[in-house]
Amino acid sequence: MIEVPPELAATQSRHNGAAGRAFVAALPALAARFLDAWALRPAGPSMYGVCALVLPVARADGAPAVLKLQLPDAETAGEPLALRAWNGAGAVRLLTHDPPTGTMLLERLHSARTLAALPDVHEATLVIGRLLSHLTAAPAPPGLRRLADIAPALLDRTPPALARVADPAARALLADCAAALREVAAEPGDRLLHWDLHFGNVLAADRAPWLAIDPKPLAGDPGFELLPALTNRFDPADVRHRFDALTAVLALDRRRARAWTLARVLQNCVWQAEAGHPPSPEHLHVARVLREAV
Repeated sequence: MIEVPPELAATQSRHNGAAGRAFVAALPALAARFLDAWALRPAGPSMYGVCALVLPVARADGAPAVLKLQLPDAETAGEPLALRAWNGAGAVRLLTHDPPTGTMLLERLHSARTLAALPDVHEATLVIGRLLSHLTAAPAPPGLRRLADIAPALLDRTPPALARVADPAARALLADCAAALREVAAEPGDRLLHWDLHFGNVLAADRAPWLAIDPKPLAGDPGFELLPALTNRFDPADVRHRFDALTAVLALDRRRARAWTLARVLQNCVWQAEAGHPPSPEHLHVARVLREAV
């Protein structure tokens, strides 16, 4: 019998309502179905994130793997497409996939060893940059969400969202972010983006020092990838150094990367405003630093 962590059940109920509760109720039967169908046996305690239950398993030949069970939605639907396109180059390898349920069998990495634990944050930032240089090297496959659609929709949502931001200085800063987005929105790019490559989404592996997991893929400009590495393990004094390091490793045009990073700040702050929350101080600080960057 598969035990569903209470934290996962609470998160699913909070974010997905009745659909999340139905997903959690179905998880034991869903896990049993794929353990049987794919000839897997449990090989350790379950793990979980915000939206998925991950079960360490052994395949019929004894090879280690993990079974990832998640509720299909707009963010998770593209994950197998991206993992297939990368085919293990910089990211966890997809072994098999069930499209109707979104269930995936993935190679097993070292889940207890994340990039978040690397003592040197500058080296960790370079690891992110090197991974992104692999992950964004190819054009995105068909079927993914596109920055070409997200950017104009974000600009449409910005005025009503900013009206809900009480601090006039924050409103002015976010208006500058929107202006930066308008400068690049006509050239959204076509690269395969991970979209959530923070330090916790990078695990140690046997076949490579570090590999990315849990993409929320998009087709777009690599400059839209940088914000998580600027705010994770946040240090106000380190934002410019990390931005410089990432743009250098990825060989990005700095002005375009700056504009797309400000667009990503805007996206996060619009989400926060729509949820009734003020913009996060970390995001506003990144915007202030990059507004002056050239």
